[in-house]
Amino acid sequence: MSTRFLAVFALILACAAGPARAQDVAAPFDADLQRLAEILGGLHYLRGICGANEGNKWRNEMQALIDAETPSGERRTRMIAGFNRGYNGFQQTYRSCTPAATVAIRRYIEEGSKISRDLTARYAN
Repeated sequence: MSTRFLAVFALILACAAGPARAQDVAAPFDADLQRLAEILGGLHYLRGICGANEGNKWRNEMQALIDAETPSGERRTRMIAGFNRGYNGFQQTYRSCTPAATVAIRRYIEEGSKISRDLTARYAN
């Protein structure tokens, strides 16, 4: 599983290496970061109910993304809201691990990896 999200770490490093921005100015990749945050929230919930025994791995990934990007104000609020939306959306739908939940996990990992790769390719120095 960790090899699939190496791209997340590359994205985090790319964001950390980027130039400083004004506090509330939207970055051109904010929509992608918000989607990635939503995916991380969904994975945090789904992997938990599917017995992955990963603890807070996905929440920690989200925290690392926030720490690397250092958004403030509205940008930070939107990223956190995306994580919570992903978590709460699946929490309302799934109470136990089902085949559909397993499919959602696989698709989210694939989509999150793609977003990470694309952002790294486009915005890394």
